[in-house]
Amino acid sequence: MRTYETAEEALESPEYNEALTELLFQLADDDFLLAYRGSEWLGLAPHIEEDVAFSSINQDMMGHATLYYKRLEELGEGKADDLSHLRSPEKFRNAVLLELPNGTGNYLEKPNYDWAFAVVRNYFYTLAKKIKLESLKTSSYVPLQHTARKVLMEVNYHLMHWETWFNQLIQSTEEAHKRMKNAIDQVWEEFMGVLSTGDKGDVMARSGIIEDEETIKKRWISKVESVFTQSGLHLKEKPQMKSGNGRNGEHTPTLESALDTLSEVYRKAPAQGW
Repeated sequence: MRTYETAEEALESPEYNEALTELLFQLADDDFLLAYRGSEWLGLAPHIEEDVAFSSINQDMMGHATLYYKRLEELGEGKADDLSHLRSPEKFRNAVLLELPNGTGNYLEKPNYDWAFAVVRNYFYTLAKKIKLESLKTSSYVPLQHTARKVLMEVNYHLMHWETWFNQLIQSTEEAHKRMKNAIDQVWEEFMGVLSTGDKGDVMARSGIIEDEETIKKRWISKVESVFTQSGLHLKEKPQMKSGNGRNGEHTPTLESALDTLSEVYRKAPAQGW
């Protein structure tokens, strides 16, 4: 299988470039949106130490999104800042789960956020992210190999953080256990969207950019099954995609409001960057 050392080489094959570009948007938009949702917990986390830790994780994820957007810039898709802040909602390729709000209310007016949901969403997502990054370490696009190895160093720490929270809460009080199970149900309804590679997934796999969707899904389910067994939980049916496939531009109205907030400053002063 051919490997591509530079963006110029990737551009020589339209089919390859299209699949590569699609995957990079998925990776970038996933981290971009979840980092934003995580940032809304600033000052609201269970304690001051978690406020600091969670903020650091969100900064890392935003940095990961930046790396992917810069890879897209190298491929001629436009400026990284514009790609993150000026695209319309239907152009985004993030999984629907990652755009959903943390709870009812909003950050400035009576936020009624669900910490169990934050823990489960971030833990399950980080598990999937690590599996994808491991696959990308042997990607046929060499620059993506380098990015994956760099991101993976930080993701390992993120995973330990969320695994600790998950285990502590699921094994805590009856109330905590109940809230965690409810959160698992919520996340499960949409998690197939995170595992999906969209309409170009077959080309991605055939071209060696990343392994096929089914392989990634099996690895994730195997890991979650082990986590559930240790916690006395039972694996449900396959994860669902209740609200549509974000990889194909299907989103909820919450994405538009999130992007309005994220892009407000950049739209007013694009020269300042982000």
